[in-house]
Amino acid sequence: MSYWLMKSEPDVYGIDDLAAEPGQTDHWDGVRNYQVRNMMRDQMREGDLAFFYHSNTKVPGIAGIMEIVREGYPDHTAFDPDSKYYDPKSDPDNPRWYMVDVRFKRKLDRVIPLTELKANPALADMPLVKRGNRLSIMPVSEAQWQAILDMERATVE
Repeated sequence: MSYWLMKSEPDVYGIDDLAAEPGQTDHWDGVRNYQVRNMMRDQMREGDLAFFYHSNTKVPGIAGIMEIVREGYPDHTAFDPDSKYYDPKSDPDNPRWYMVDVRFKRKLDRVIPLTELKANPALADMPLVKRGNRLSIMPVSEAQWQAILDMERATVE
């Protein structure tokens, strides 16, 4: 099993939106970065777990956990001229963009803010806390995953 962190802006699509979906499942669409596309297409597997990270908000941080329930497949929004994710260069016969399906597992007991994540020495090598990393999906090591779960229940003074 692999672990991931997947970012979304909560005013566009947040953890509560995923929890409200039928079956608490939805596709993760709109990724338009080749490195992230490759992770979704080639590395994410059914059963992998991912942190749901709220980005571009007053207090960015990890809000919940979801599971990958369908491996990478062509992102149909790239073929839809009415979609904000439309890409005229993407062809259904040779798709450029991929997505995965995710299912809500749970909200964390509290949102773990980016400031706390950056302050945890166990996460120093995590791409999220490194300057200049703007990828919307990134791998998380098993040790980092556990360190973040440990933070969830830690009392913050």
